Amino acid sequence: MSADYWNAASINAPPISTREKRLFMTTLIDRISHVLDQEITGLRSLSGGCVGEVYAAQQQDGTQVVAKVDAGKNPRLSIEAQMLTYLGTHTSLTVPRVLHGEDSLLIMTFLENDGRPGKDAEIEAADALAKLHDITAESYGFTNDTLIGGLTLPNPQSSNWPEFFADHRLRDMARRSLEAGQLDAHTFDRIDALASDIHDLIEVPRPPSLIHGDVWSGNVLFHQGHLAGFIDPAIYFADPEIELAFISLFHTFGDRFYARYQEHHPISPGFFELRKDLYNLFPLLVHARLFGGSYVRSIQTTLRQLGY
Repeated sequence: MSADYWNAASINAPPISTREKRLFMTTLIDRISHVLDQEITGLRSLSGGCVGEVYAAQQQDGTQVVAKVDAGKNPRLSIEAQMLTYLGTHTSLTVPRVLHGEDSLLIMTFLENDGRPGKDAEIEAADALAKLHDITAESYGFTNDTLIGGLTLPNPQSSNWPEFFADHRLRDMARRSLEAGQLDAHTFDRIDALASDIHDLIEVPRPPSLIHGDVWSGNVLFHQGHLAGFIDPAIYFADPEIELAFISLFHTFGDRFYARYQEHHPISPGFFELRKDLYNLFPLLVHARLFGGSYVRSIQTTLRQLGY
């Protein structure tokens, strides 16, 4: 998700006193120590926290782990743990290794990062994601529903990508945005009309490819000029072009990324002219569901550009 979502946790969280914060930190240290059977000597907040809060915990031997805590009413960090475990065991993509995963507490290995990409970082990212997209399945979707930014991603398995995208990405998220009061009925009807014409807009894509699903800059880590890994996935099997489109939406990578990616998988004609904007309706709908405002206007602009 974009930076807006990461900031939402701190904006919406009720203020707590210094004493309450100290008690929380002490309790969390004890819990991590118990789960890992390791003494925790320090705890510091990390930026981010799409769902709950994120901390770096230092163990007695000096190594660090990352703890994500969700104290909300419906914690589902176990799904994030499942996605990371799937990527860690079925792919070569560098992601944190899950040390403990339950709904309210996720503990992972710490990926060293300094936030400084070098000249070859985009090339390395293109290589990594192209290799991820080489992993295919017989159906689009996944074996279970996953998450993006705390919102459920429905993943019924389907052999028909255009219909999957229309029904379980566009219509589903538009309906949820409408019900939440973040999307007006007229815009919903325009999305529904586009979804009805989806077969005229999307050709038969590549076989279902595994995607990370949420490749914005906050979810890509760099260290000493090189790609360090990816965090916070939203995985399922999809047309890989939806990943390429999302990367363009928040300018995660630029021309060097796409040029390198095409060395692995040629991008079909019409992607940059049409399908990029079509596919980006989905992440815009996710943001509209969460924030409304300018994201709804972006959806309306995109619909006009697509003729709806």
